[in-house]
Amino acid sequence: MRVFVSMLLLIGFAVGAAEPTQTFTDDLGRKVEVPLHPKRIVSLHDLDITIPLIELGVPPVASHGRTRPDGSHFLRASGMLTGVDFDNSDIKFIGTADIDIEAIAAAKPDLIITEPTRNTPVEQLEKIAPTVSIDHLDGGAPEIYRKLAQLTGTQARLKILERRYQEQIKALKATIDTRKITVSVIQANQGKINAMHSYHSLGRVLRDAGFTFPPLIENIRKGDGLTSAPNVCRSWTPILSLPPGAATPGVNRRTSWRRWRR
Repeated sequence: MRVFVSMLLLIGFAVGAAEPTQTFTDDLGRKVEVPLHPKRIVSLHDLDITIPLIELGVPPVASHGRTRPDGSHFLRASGMLTGVDFDNSDIKFIGTADIDIEAIAAAKPDLIITEPTRNTPVEQLEKIAPTVSIDHLDGGAPEIYRKLAQLTGTQARLKILERRYQEQIKALKATIDTRKITVSVIQANQGKINAMHSYHSLGRVLRDAGFTFPPLIENIRKGDGLTSAPNVCRSWTPILSLPPGAATPGVNRRTSWRRWRR
């Protein structure tokens, strides 16, 4: 009898010590039970997911990344933005276009974060660990950070990051009279040019800083983009390239574009 009671107590303690969970609705509309404070996250996109996780103070144990011609791997822009990369952290590389499922399983994740555009099916990933899908086009960087903070319980850290961002925007406005500059960002892709209402984080920074955009861009629905036709290509001409050392705090070297009205 004493043995039976002891076993019941042990079972009770085990249940009491179980990892608390929360229900998270991802951008595919799926309701997923995830750990309240995940400790072993695997990220399937370096720029959209891994870098925000690093900034929120919860770096993943494994991540998608890029491969250089010499075969070495890196997290896109992470070295510049966070100082963290594969070669100076414990983050394991799990693939570029083709994700290594065995590498994900070997990382023993308690949460997998992917995107709708990834080639690896969610159905395959969720057999390894709870899996959520976050769409980088749904609200852009602010929504990505908000969702990741909710997933990881790092809302307090997010408030600090938001404060830093607003201070950087103020510094940019104090350096440049952004209201008098019309800009846009385009992407060359396999012989075509893509333009978006706001090109990811760069587009968001430009809008928050007060730069104006040409009608062609403003008329694109928020979150959408367009692919170039020849007449679109002829409507644009480069006007600004920031030189090294230009006095623009918080702004990376980029080519800005103004619509050329003929």
